[in-house]
Amino acid sequence: MAPLSSAETAAPAEAARPRQVDWRVAGPALLLIVAGMVVISEDASQRMAWLYLLGAALGLVLYHAAFGFASAWRVFIAEGRGAGLRAQMVMLALASLLFFPLIHQGSFFGETVGGGAVAPLGLSVAIGAAIFGIGMQLAGGCASGTLYTVGGGSTHMVFTLIFFMIGSLIGTLHMPWWIETPSLGSISILREWGLVPALSAQLAFLGAIAGLTLWVERRRRPADVLQEMPTRGWRQFIISGSCISGPWPLIWGAVLLAVLNAVTLVAAGHPWTISFGYTLWAGKLASAAGVDLSAWAFWTWPFPSRALAGSVFESSTSVMNFGVIVGALLAAGLAGKFNPAWRLPWRKVLAAALGGLLMGYGARLAYGCNVGAYFSGVASGSLHGWLWFAAGLGGSYLGNALRPFFGLDGGRKPGARTRTA
Repeated sequence: MAPLSSAETAAPAEAARPRQVDWRVAGPALLLIVAGMVVISEDASQRMAWLYLLGAALGLVLYHAAFGFASAWRVFIAEGRGAGLRAQMVMLALASLLFFPLIHQGSFFGETVGGGAVAPLGLSVAIGAAIFGIGMQLAGGCASGTLYTVGGGSTHMVFTLIFFMIGSLIGTLHMPWWIETPSLGSISILREWGLVPALSAQLAFLGAIAGLTLWVERRRRPADVLQEMPTRGWRQFIISGSCISGPWPLIWGAVLLAVLNAVTLVAAGHPWTISFGYTLWAGKLASAAGVDLSAWAFWTWPFPSRALAGSVFESSTSVMNFGVIVGALLAAGLAGKFNPAWRLPWRKVLAAALGGLLMGYGARLAYGCNVGAYFSGVASGSLHGWLWFAAGLGGSYLGNALRPFFGLDGGRKPGARTRTA
């Protein structure tokens, strides 16, 4: 696999001068983590409490590494910079190295490991992922990005979160029709080919994509690729305090997200997912508002009906989503960068809301979002994850072209690291 270039993986210059920790934010965030674990342990189980803590770790990693899916695709489309995409390939490669043996074995030190995130390869995935791709470019963030930017103090992403939930709920109404559209069924290369052939093919394909991004970048931005290796090393990075306050090199995010997803696979019995948590929250609110969801086929299916009947703390996806938000809040406090903006351009708010609506609806059609379908699906050896990637990238092209109509740029300036995903 093609390595990340030094210019891509190095922390920005500001990392040499980390901001002072804002304990007015970090302190309450720590209390929320501890209190949340206590409440969830009493309301649900200790297992759910630990998953909440795992979600907090994911939130901290996402924030400190500014690890984005939407932004990585956007800058590649608009400017030819492939650092974010290569980081995703590294993340997927490491996750595959961890996931494939675990799923193949079926257990880990007595803990049952499920079959991973395997879903049908069909028209609903292609259309849903394309819709999601458009939405995440308009919103400026994906499913995971929505959570960690909200936790980090992004006010416009609150609108994305709300409308993501609404879109998810609408998606449950239409889901029975979509699952009847043409499909090849669930196809797992791990199940079809076996451990070694499947893993070898997966790593080769990931390496080819990383190499392709380097080729594109060399053609479009040769100066970026040929920058010299920075002299600042890991020891200096740690001594400076940037390991606590951030920002982290992008590669840290790739490695840690892969490892934490593998931990989730073992601890939860399934890989990391996000979008069903939004769906459940919307279903709970709709029920509380008097909507009779028992008339909707989706909510009569065993898994959704059990989740709707139980507490939001009894759903592993839900508690991990809560954890991501609080973990990002802690990271923002440690970085001293929690500073919500209260005056927002109306077109940006409109784009955030529309993007959230499209992502919510698309995620339901595609059996998941950039995390549950793409990240966890590919890491599990499911071909629907690769279809999600291709269709989502195609949707991102269209979404990126629509951004100027909402007063948004089509990419980021060279070297910029923002809290978008």
